[in-house]
This record gives sequence, structure tokens and C-alpha cells, in this order.
Amino acid sequence: MPMISDYVRRRKLDHFFGMIDRSERILEVGTGDGWLREWCREHGYHGYVGLDLGPPADIIGDIREWRELGIEPGSFDVVVAFEVVEHVDCFQECYDILREGGRMMITTPVPRMDWLLRVLELLGLNQPRVTPHDNLLDLRGVEQFEHKEIRTIYGLTQWAVFEKHPGD
Repeated sequence: MPMISDYVRRRKLDHFFGMIDRSERILEVGTGDGWLREWCREHGYHGYVGLDLGPPADIIGDIREWRELGIEPGSFDVVVAFEVVEHVDCFQECYDILREGGRMMITTPVPRMDWLLRVLELLGLNQPRVTPHDNLLDLRGVEQFEHKEIRTIYGLTQWAVFEKHPGD
């Protein structure tokens, strides 16, 4: 694991999981190598479920086909999408599977700085991307959710917590 990626993973855990109760149902969209699943299980987050296009995810498939995958509307308290939304626009699908008041926790590159992340990947300092960043966006433009928090970290990445509007 490249050193920058390992450091950022620890920072994400510290930041986001302080807001998640161990009893909540969590869906991770884009499990990658399964690092978050292992951490959740080791730390008592037993409501964790991972979804990705391939193993080691618990549910194999595309989030945009959540109904066909057997996921019920409003069935999760938290959706975690670390380094996912730059690959696929899945905000509406995540909104639909969250309970009222549920939260989506996101990390994604700052669009204008994606070139620098690519350089760090080429230098072996950052985790390499497996698919293109075809959906780079400023998280302040996401309309489905109430914005609880949007931060820019080191000028390179955006971290956000969105909440599903009560009554929707």
C-alpha cells in the first residue's frame, strides 16, 4: 500500500467513523480490496455490508441496479462512498436506499486537482485508480441531500457528509 493512501485511510476512519454508531446499518459502495470491511468487523460495526462489481464485496453488482440486487429502499443508515463518485454518478441511488435522516459519507478528488493525484499514482505514492475519473464534480453541487459538512483536505480531495431530508 503506498504510504499516502495508507495515511489517508487512517484519517478517513478517524473522521467519518466517529459519526457512525456501531449499531447502524452501513453500506459501502465500492469496496475495492475490502480494507474497510475488515476494519469494520474488527471494530464491532456488525451492520456493515459492502457492494462492488466484484469480490471481496458482500453484494456483487452495480449500485445503480440496487433493486435487482435485493436492496430495499430506506434500508441503510449510512452509505460510505470513498473514492467512488468520480467514477459513477450514484447519488440518487444512495439517496433512495438511505432511511429518512440517513447519511452519505463521501470522499472524491477536487476536480481541478485530479491531475496531481494522477502524478502521485504514477510515482507510486498514491493508490492507483482502476477505472477513469469520468464523473469529477464539486460536491457543493449535489442537490439530493442536505449538506451537513463539505471539506477540502490538503487542496486535493473533498470529504462530505450529506443527510437525507427528513420527510422525503
